[in-house]
Amino acid sequence: MDADVIVVGAGLAGLVAAHELTSRGRRVALVDQENAANLGGQAFWSFGGLFLVDSPEQRRLGVKDSLDLAWSDWRGSAAFDRTDDEDSWAVRWARAYVEFAAGEKRSWLEGHGIKLLPTVGWAERGDLRADGHGNSVPRFHIAWGTGTGVVEPFMAYARKARADGLLTFHHRHRVDELIVEDGHASGVRGTVLADDDSPRGVPSSRERVADFELTARAVVVTSGGIGADHDIVRRYWPERLGTPPARMVTGVPAYVDGRMLDISAAAGVRLVNRDRMWHYTEGIQNWDPIWPGHGIRILPGPSSMWFDALGRRLPDPCLPGYDTLGTLRHLRTDPALAGHDHSWFVLTRRIVEKEFALSGSEQNPDITAKDKGAVLRDRLLGKGAPGPVDAFVRRGADFVTAPTLEQLVGRMNGLTGTPLLDAAGLRRQIEARDLQIANPYSKDSQVQGIRNARRYIGDRLGRVATPHRILDPDAGPLIGVKLHVLTRKTLGGIQTDLDSRALGADGAPIDGLYAAGEVAGFGGGGVHGYNALEGTFLGGCLFSGRAAGRAAARETG
Repeated sequence: MDADVIVVGAGLAGLVAAHELTSRGRRVALVDQENAANLGGQAFWSFGGLFLVDSPEQRRLGVKDSLDLAWSDWRGSAAFDRTDDEDSWAVRWARAYVEFAAGEKRSWLEGHGIKLLPTVGWAERGDLRADGHGNSVPRFHIAWGTGTGVVEPFMAYARKARADGLLTFHHRHRVDELIVEDGHASGVRGTVLADDDSPRGVPSSRERVADFELTARAVVVTSGGIGADHDIVRRYWPERLGTPPARMVTGVPAYVDGRMLDISAAAGVRLVNRDRMWHYTEGIQNWDPIWPGHGIRILPGPSSMWFDALGRRLPDPCLPGYDTLGTLRHLRTDPALAGHDHSWFVLTRRIVEKEFALSGSEQNPDITAKDKGAVLRDRLLGKGAPGPVDAFVRRGADFVTAPTLEQLVGRMNGLTGTPLLDAAGLRRQIEARDLQIANPYSKDSQVQGIRNARRYIGDRLGRVATPHRILDPDAGPLIGVKLHVLTRKTLGGIQTDLDSRALGADGAPIDGLYAAGEVAGFGGGGVHGYNALEGTFLGGCLFSGRAAGRAAARETG
């Protein structure tokens, strides 16, 4: 045989699985359709958010968290409703993952040299119900080095394993078939693609130069999701989210194409929860794109006012940073918005300077470089917006600024080609909100949320602007941001048991076949259910990749 185990996909889950295998003396063939520059896959580009429960970082900031509270939040968000079938393993994965996040996860990360920022973000604040979707407390821990820093140790392990003769890279090898014979996975077949020295993330050639076949005692599939293929996204777009947008921006490189899902199904693997997916509503076009349709997600604080394409303020819980899929559902199910794919933030310069962050390792060079001085200088002590944010304000196609609301609306209408927005209508809504700022209490739920956020020291110091009137000239100029739907994550996929063994159509494990990461719905075929709590995607790759590698090592021992 060519190896003890073949790992299909050189992203984070694949690298973690490979490390677990090679550290136990197994010979691994790591197969990926991209070149060596793309080692680490999509995770390399991420912000590095990690979901942890009752961490020392939380406790130092006065956050009281617990396993019980986190599990309540997870169940309220996931809303598992297929527990006798498609969610049967997902529920067990969810409980195991929350226990991992509340227990071993932080020390395990430290054991691999992954450190965390001392601040903890409050992402996905929820649908305003105690038993509903969302994080009750801040849990979004950011890795020093962003996603690049999370991937780095596992890339280093792979290179060392290669030097030790335990791992072989098969770059530019695209898997077209899983070899499953007599109920046992024994290898892969596919296409050798022409050499391509394109930089990381840039689309590569699909020119075929040869065929290949590799054999092993087990196969681990870690090939990622569907986010770069908008046709597949639209094919599985669920009715509950309305109609898919005619135009979206893309939050992942072009190689996140979902091919291995159908290839796995053709080999007898069971796919579940394909109608569950995760897309952001705060996407903007990258002014300096790397891949086609490259979009960046704004990580908003709670103060920007959010309007639909017709200039109507979004209702609760469609507030910045609260309920991602609830907001997507609202924007895609309102019949009046059926012909419009965008929405708007309206804010002030003061808000953008304090509250705007951008997702992605390349948009956070200070954290990615682990430069503590730059973080303090640019984010806490400096004046003005961080450099990457300021670049978007100045150069981004979706940003307009103006000293007055009437001028701003004129420029916003200029971005759509059709004057959908009425300045007088926006003024009425903004002035009503501004009247709520005079007191430390309010009937406006968004203003209540701003006050609530500022009671948390992490938000008050570095994330939430001092409450002020949007139309206060001293806080200006005004800024309008055109927002697009940004494709990102697959929440369903290959159903697996707690050892990451891929299940067949009959629900029984297929001998020698494993799946981990996004292709497995980050574990069990849908560990998140219908909603994610953020910081759970990288962690899902780590946790499921670890389980797959350890189980495959036992099987091939």
